[in-house]
Amino acid sequence: MRLRHITGAEQRIAESEFVVSAPEAYRGHWAEVFGNDRPIRVEIGMGKGKFIMELARRNPQINYLGVEVYSSVLLRAVQRQEEQKLPNVRFLCVDALRLAEILAPGEAERIYLNFSDPWPKDRHAKRRLTSPRFLAVYDRILAPDGVVEFKTDNRALFDYSLESVPSAGWEIIFSTFDLHHSVYADGNVMTEYEEKFAAEGKPICKLVATRRKKE
Repeated sequence: MRLRHITGAEQRIAESEFVVSAPEAYRGHWAEVFGNDRPIRVEIGMGKGKFIMELARRNPQINYLGVEVYSSVLLRAVQRQEEQKLPNVRFLCVDALRLAEILAPGEAERIYLNFSDPWPKDRHAKRRLTSPRFLAVYDRILAPDGVVEFKTDNRALFDYSLESVPSAGWEIIFSTFDLHHSVYADGNVMTEYEEKFAAEGKPICKLVATRRKKE
């Protein structure tokens, strides 16, 4: 999908107090950014920010980092946050592969992957956020009992993930092919895409995974 570039988005983002420039400087010291040492949760590919900001409202005792590589998309979240000014939300405009340079080992309590680009062609499989390459990054930043939560409407991507996650040394705690009609629906926070797909009657798949315990 071709994204429409918004002129001036990069500058606008760089000027926002809610976007962390040079985030590598805070690796292991994110308390300096948030003003507290509360747990950190990360959403990768956060889009316009609806999901992460709703979580932040519901959970003021948690700090949230939203990661979005496209500046024109992130700008929408920045505009929303500048209206609401949630104190426990900050944004990063970076590639998720860099997260181990930005977060120290164990610094992230949870990672959310919502409606990620499916990269349907086999030659692009390594770009999928549930591929072994990305799971290796999550392994480096997650707390010992940290989890990855993944939601998608794309059945092919979900089937791929059900295989790739265990093969990379992770354990799937639970999974469902129809989240909204499952026991896991209670408390679910929807993204913009999820609201659209749900209105169309499309089933939403979800899995939660943690690293496999070593014997």
